[in-house]
This record gives sequence, structure tokens and C-alpha cells, in this order.
Amino acid sequence: MNIICATLNAKYIHTNLAIRYLKAYAAPEFNIQLKEYTIKDPILNIVSDLYQQKPSVIGFSCYIWNIEETLKVVNMLKKIEPSLLIVLGGPEVSYDTAEWMEKVPEVDFIVMGEGELTFKQLLSEIQSDQNYDQVPGIAYRHDRKVRMTLQRNKLDLKEIPSPYRFPEDIAHLGKRVTYIETSRGCPFSCQFCLSSIEVGVRYFEREKMKEDIRYLMENGAKTIKFVDRTFNISRSYAMEMFRFLIDEHLPGTVFQFEITADIMRPEVIEFLNQEAPKGLFRFEIGVQSTNDFTNELVRRKQNFEKLKRTVTMVKDGGKIDQHLDLIAGLPEEDYASFKKTFNDVFEMRPEELQLGFLKMLRGTGVRLRAEEHEYVYMDHSPYEILSNNVLSFGDMVRIKQVEDVLEKYWNDHRMDATVEYLVTKTFASPFDFFQDFGSYWDEKGWSRIGHQLEDLFRRLYLFLQEINAEQLDVIVGLMKYDYFKNHKYKPRKPWWEASHDKGKRTAIYKQILETPELLGPTFLELQLDEKELYKHTMLEELSFDLSKYMLTGEVVNQASCLLAFFDPSNNQTLLFPFKG
Repeated sequence: MNIICATLNAKYIHTNLAIRYLKAYAAPEFNIQLKEYTIKDPILNIVSDLYQQKPSVIGFSCYIWNIEETLKVVNMLKKIEPSLLIVLGGPEVSYDTAEWMEKVPEVDFIVMGEGELTFKQLLSEIQSDQNYDQVPGIAYRHDRKVRMTLQRNKLDLKEIPSPYRFPEDIAHLGKRVTYIETSRGCPFSCQFCLSSIEVGVRYFEREKMKEDIRYLMENGAKTIKFVDRTFNISRSYAMEMFRFLIDEHLPGTVFQFEITADIMRPEVIEFLNQEAPKGLFRFEIGVQSTNDFTNELVRRKQNFEKLKRTVTMVKDGGKIDQHLDLIAGLPEEDYASFKKTFNDVFEMRPEELQLGFLKMLRGTGVRLRAEEHEYVYMDHSPYEILSNNVLSFGDMVRIKQVEDVLEKYWNDHRMDATVEYLVTKTFASPFDFFQDFGSYWDEKGWSRIGHQLEDLFRRLYLFLQEINAEQLDVIVGLMKYDYFKNHKYKPRKPWWEASHDKGKRTAIYKQILETPELLGPTFLELQLDEKELYKHTMLEELSFDLSKYMLTGEVVNQASCLLAFFDPSNNQTLLFPFKG
């Protein structure tokens, strides 16, 4: 029996852990071939590749991001080869399973919930007596009617073999994200999350997990992401794993975790700030909302003050980047409340702030009680909300405008100094800046076209001109600073017209050559000659004292200069503000 487990990932860099569990558990009785594609791949190409393997059974791992494309593949495969048995599994089809079976007649079986043992037993029945009612946790067809067996009990995680050691994966470890799971389940009951349905947390064997991590690092894995829903629910476990990873990591490896910030003890953060190498760890923290009533409605326990303490301590430590998540559209959080949530969280200046929109996932409490809050949402995946009783579709559109420019102007860190000035000195709040600029961006149609770095600066400048922003000259100076800072090489043509004519520039360069100490000891150590100065630097005039502003945040309207040196020896840029 030729068996394939396949999936369509969101991107090439992603890997699917579920199909690797199925392959590991089914061995040695069944030899499963793994096939991974992306949702961007042409459907015909996927179908052609699968067909050429001549499978008798194909199992697809299904999620909200790939279900639509997966069903297109299934439909085409069944047309070509009606005898092919199609099995679906994964969170998207583990709920409303009967509905899926009725809606998609091309599907022969659906595996519900944890699939390792269920899938293996199903394969055994396909190969032998075909008594499918003996397999717990599946839906199947009998005499053209859909039948569903009883739910399977939870597996003992110690009995599941490692899914991380397949030889065919080794060549890709350095190029893709490696997902690793040290526990299953979640102790919390957030009603918008599928993890709330499974009660309790179960752990894999610690020493085996450490051996797997060693194996992955030794074979080139660079980005290892833990998919545990709350990595730090057990303080002793988290500390043991942090200690292990600090002691045994290999250079260039990065570990990502989802943590619950308000339960993290200060002594754990102090340990990480002292012991962890910079860049080794990255935290993802779901804030979602700072509205207490909203959190109560979705049964989300969160102490925002303790969360803020954790995020601030981690940020002050300077060792760990943090990615914070918000969800727009939660029950009873209207536009004004979401604006407050956004500003509350942005105040902490996370390295990344992800603005997401509530998705009414099958099986979750918010979907089951959608009528209580008059939710209108997409009928197809990702089931994103369109409106509810306190948030109109127009409000959702406006928040999406915020999301667009937030990603480009904050999360990508192209203009940190400029954005910091705008959100503190030009606009009433961070949300007001992103909203006003996002609406302007959308009106201009820029959300529908591509952009280069220069375009981002030009478009922000046009917006600031349009609103007659105060002290535009200062903002432009900071934009020039950010522009230079983000270049490894000397730009051919900046987005602005040079502020000095040739004669003035020559005079300033002469002054620098004669008195290089004006630019400070770091510049003095470079010992640039005249040729290097002209070839590898750019010079700009500013209307304010940049050095003083960077030191104190105070704007002193005194003309100064900014020299950018694009070091050809290491592709780094050094910036030297000085009074010319």
C-alpha cells in the first residue's frame, strides 16, 4: 500500500509537524512518504506530483490557511483517480466533521483530534478487514451514509516516537523553521482559541526532547520554534529548558516561544537577562485586549500590569526580542476600546506588534455563541469577522488600514527614530498616527501596489505635507537619519534633493579633513583620506541639533550636519552628527 501524507504550508520556510508525527508513529508497519507544498503552488502542479507517486492513500493535514486550496487538490485527484482513498485530519476538520463529510463527497475519511494512533489503525483496517467502526476518532462512509466513531482517549506522549529525525529533512533544516513540541494542551480557556477545548497539559519526556534538540542543531537547524501553547506554565520546566538551551545552543541558532507574560516571575527574567546570549531567544506574547470586560467575556485571565512588568523587564534586558499580538473584534470591544488597547500595548514599544482580526474558528466558544454579539463573519476560511454589535464593517476597514502601515513602518524598523517622534510629538497618540496615515495610504491606492524603501519615505513625506505637520523640517531630518541607518551601501539616489550644493559640500569636507576630531573619537579612528571621504560618505544639513535630540529628546533649532560613512570593509553604516 503506497501511502502519502501531504500538506500545503503557508510558506516554503514552514514545516508541518503533524505529518511527521504520523509517519513516525506508523513505522515500521507502514512506510509513509511526506509531501509538502505551499498554498501559492499551482493546484495542477500539486495534483500532477501526487498522481505520479501512484498512491493508494493520501492524508492531508488541514488548517484554516490551507483548507480551500487543499479541497481543490482533493477534488481534482478524485476526478482523475476515483479509487484513491482520501483522508483529512487537522484542527480545521476535527470540528463540524459530519458537515465536512456531507459537503465534500470526495473525502473518504476524516481523522478527528490527535491522529497518530487513529491514522495507524485506519491504515491497518484499510489494508485488512475494513471494519472502520473499530477505529475510534474517525468519520467514514458506509452505504453512502456518514458514520462517526467514538472519540479516542488522549495518547500517552511518552509512547510517540520522535518526528524530528528523518534523513530527508536534514538538507532543509538550515533553510526552514523547525517546529518542536514539548507539551500538548493549554491550562487556559480563551474562547477564541482551539487550545481551550483540550483540558490539561501533558508533557513529552524531557531528556528525549533535549536529545532531539541536540540532533536538530547538530544537523543545521537555525530557527527552532516551540509550538507549546504556554511554554512557561511550569516555572521549573521552563527554567530547566532555558538553562539547557543557553548551555548547549550552537552559534546562529534562534529559539522562539509562546509565553504567558503575566505569570512569568521576575527572577526568571533576571536569570535570562543575565545568562542568555543576545538574540538566542524570541518571545511571542498574546495580549489580545486590555479591556477587562472583554477578557472576562472570553474567559481570558490576564493581569495587564504584571504582563507590562514582564515585557518591560525583558526589553530593558536587551537580550530578547518580543512579538506582541492583538486581536481586533473580540466581544464588546468597540473602536474606541481597541484604540486604547493598541495604545496601551504600543507604549511598551515591542519589537513587533501584530494586529490580527478575530477568526471564528470551528469548535470555539466565540463561534458557538456568535449570535449573542451579533457576529457577521466569512462563511469560508479563515472565518474572519466582518462586524459585530459594537464594531461596524467600516470600523474593521479602518483598523485594517492601521495594520497595513504598522507592518511597514514599525515592525520592519525602517524608521524607528522618525516614528518615535511622530507618535510622541506630532500626533495625539500612536494609534492616531497609524490610523491617519493608514487612511491616507489607502485613499492613495498604495495598498494595492508594490513599494521600495525610497517609496516608503516619499509617501510618508507626502502625507506629512498634506496635513501640514508641525516642525516638518525636524521630521525630515530624522527621516534622513533613518534612511542612512538602513543602508549597508551608499545609496545611488536618495528620496530627497541634496541639501548642499557642490561648493558648500566641498567646504564642509575640507573642514572635516582639517579637523576630523569635530566628529568624535570613532570618526577619528577611521583615518579617512580625501578620496575615501568623497567615495564612501554622504553629507546632509539638518535644521536642528541631532546629537542633543538623540541624547535628551529635546529639539534645539540649531543647524547641524550629518555625515554617513558606508564602510566597504564590513558593509556597515556609521553616522556622525556634528555642528558644521
